[in-house]
Amino acid sequence: MRRDDDTLSSLPPLRAIQAFEQTARFGNLARAAEVLDLTPSAISHQLAKLEVMIGRQLFVRAARGVTLTPVGEQYLKDISGLLQSLEAATERAASDVSLDCLRLHSAPSFGLLWLMPRLEAFRMSNPDVQINLSCSYESLHFSRDKIDVDIRHGRPNWPSYEVRTVRNENFAVLASPKLLLRRPIKGAVDLLTEDLILSEATLLRWPEWFAQHGLARPENPYALSFDRSYMTLEAASHGLGFALESTLLAQKYLVSGSLIEVAPQTLSSQVAAHHLVFPKAHSSFPRVRRFLEWMEGELGHSFEF
Repeated sequence: MRRDDDTLSSLPPLRAIQAFEQTARFGNLARAAEVLDLTPSAISHQLAKLEVMIGRQLFVRAARGVTLTPVGEQYLKDISGLLQSLEAATERAASDVSLDCLRLHSAPSFGLLWLMPRLEAFRMSNPDVQINLSCSYESLHFSRDKIDVDIRHGRPNWPSYEVRTVRNENFAVLASPKLLLRRPIKGAVDLLTEDLILSEATLLRWPEWFAQHGLARPENPYALSFDRSYMTLEAASHGLGFALESTLLAQKYLVSGSLIEVAPQTLSSQVAAHHLVFPKAHSSFPRVRRFLEWMEGELGHSFEF
């Protein structure tokens, strides 16, 4: 019969598992060391210890970083759920049961323009849940930064996490009514000579949009450029130029009439730009399940997996 201490000796050290997970996430020992507050040599030592214990190579080392071997990829899939369950169990044990706090992180424009105006509705239907919302373009670490759900902007490439994609998000050409009165637009070619406002952080920008319509990018410089969608929308609402932006984020401007979609049937494009991302274990938290169900109701669709 196998003794308990034999079983324990076959378990890898948690520090080695953390070093493996973070290195796999970043593909870089220095970045993993920064997150775990260790030196790169300590990370390398932990990885070597784990590979010796497993008896298989987990990473291919190169000058620019490391990549997972097929064995490493499978090992990451196998342990990710276990680590997330451990994080969830620790979070539950440490929580004050009298206070349920939903901790959200969001891309800035989505948080300000879409989520913030609706938080009161969530609070009305969930008065027992406190909300903590932070916004940035960083992809935060769920356990270190104590995040339940991260609403990310970008392409859905987060294989270690659960991802719920916001569907039916359209990018459209938007302009103020007074600008359209002066500069009517009938087709994409008409925009080549107009004042355009560039959103630098969006998935679909003017050069790609013009290419979709078989046109080269305009030779004239952009009238304005911003690194936040809410700044682009605000500038467009003041008649400073034409914007290419998400109608999901622009809803309040469209409802108020301060912005109008220009030829939406021909000039708009569908883009999956926003995603709810979270560790699988977080779906066991009642506050997270309630938030996901509420989001589905607000968006009018079930999430795309």
